[in-house]
Amino acid sequence: MTQQSYGIMAEFKNPEALIEAVRMAKRTGYTKLDAFSPFPLPDLARELGVRTSVIPWIAFVAGLIGAAIQYGSQYWMNAVDYPLNVGGRPLDSWPAFIPASLIVAILWAGAATLIGLLLILRLPRLHHPVFAVPEFERASEDRFFLCIMQNDPMFDSVTVREFLGALSPLAVQEVPACG
Repeated sequence: MTQQSYGIMAEFKNPEALIEAVRMAKRTGYTKLDAFSPFPLPDLARELGVRTSVIPWIAFVAGLIGAAIQYGSQYWMNAVDYPLNVGGRPLDSWPAFIPASLIVAILWAGAATLIGLLLILRLPRLHHPVFAVPEFERASEDRFFLCIMQNDPMFDSVTVREFLGALSPLAVQEVPACG
């Protein structure tokens, strides 16, 4: 019985080589790619098609919902459930409800952003198959990695190894699947 692999990974010395390797892989037709870098590379994110545009919407909608719930709660408690007429002031004193509503909106937006990012990024992930690749710990120091995943429609172990080897990487290695 042969062991299934997660993909094949190439190690590069600099970010330019990684970005060029991603461009070549996309031009060749590979679609299931993942790249690892010790610092953010906006060009790389664009090449991989990583989009974070949903995060601001998550924060906005959650903040709006939180503010509406807070305002509605204050209105219900002060004007409907237990109205107290103090000095002839209006029961629905909306200017007094705004600070608390803003604070709750910020709280909900922050919490929703955190939860949304954790779900989108599938974190926390305690183990990932790429952790088994020798020298991968350098991805957080000074090395750049490109992985073509096994579930890519064009994936063929030999062809992918030859393709990545032609890009002049420091090393090309198979990423074993998690057991």
